[in-house]
Amino acid sequence: MSTDLQDAVAATLPGAKRQSATRTRLWGWLLLPPAAWMIVFFVSSILIVVALSFGTVNANGRPAFGTSLANYQALMNTTYLTVFIRSLVYSVTTVVLCMFIGYPVAYAIALHGGKYKNALIAALVIPFFASYLIRMYAWSTLLSDEGLVNQALHTVGFTDGVQFLNTPGAVVAGLVYGFVVFMILPIYASLERMDTALIEAGKDLYHSPLRTFFAVTVPATRAGVLGGVLLVFLPALGDFVSAQLLGGPSTFMIGNLIQQQFFESQNQPLGSALTVVLMLALLVFMVFYLRATQRQNRET
Repeated sequence: MSTDLQDAVAATLPGAKRQSATRTRLWGWLLLPPAAWMIVFFVSSILIVVALSFGTVNANGRPAFGTSLANYQALMNTTYLTVFIRSLVYSVTTVVLCMFIGYPVAYAIALHGGKYKNALIAALVIPFFASYLIRMYAWSTLLSDEGLVNQALHTVGFTDGVQFLNTPGAVVAGLVYGFVVFMILPIYASLERMDTALIEAGKDLYHSPLRTFFAVTVPATRAGVLGGVLLVFLPALGDFVSAQLLGGPSTFMIGNLIQQQFFESQNQPLGSALTVVLMLALLVFMVFYLRATQRQNRET
């Protein structure tokens, strides 16, 4: 490199550094409002809930901060443990059913949708623009003893009908319907990014379609599956609307207990302890998810 060219390059470096510093400061100022919002309204609320979980209810029925472990000791009650285990079972079942429903749908749209891909995705997403609460009310109406489903069963000979509401199946069905789209979309995105030549290579190696699917397609879309599991499990575990409208006391989940303690029993410290336990459970799941994704990134 000539001396003149070196001088020209050197002359541009201070200006480039100044521009980079200016951009850094600009991004810092732009990120300041959302960061402040998160600290004030998100982090502070979590800290308040954690602090309140060690509190008590005073003689006036109002929550008071404290250092008592009584709320966490109360959670060792068989009733609370049963509800928490039930919530885990319902959430895991929801994830599995969403995977079995969502993967074929995403596969069909991504690899066989052709020019109708966008229209098919829109047909899946648009119904979810309606409020989750309204959709659960609709399910409650359809599955009631006098609902359309039982009326249809009456017409084909089931004179006694079928009780759908207040059953675990109704709660899980509501959760699956409410969150299945969160499984479909990340799997669809992974299938869209996948090189379809890999499938053709598997067929060229005389693999059966089923073996090619499990040996090629599934590993290539593992990131989408993990993302879908995360997006379905997190809201399903904390959901209370489905169990409230489609189930009953015998199918209540931990979200229903938290709502009950905050709004009906007016025992905010115990409700806060339940919330902390739920957040810790979700944190453990998040750690496993992050470790799984890191392991996959290292493998790829």
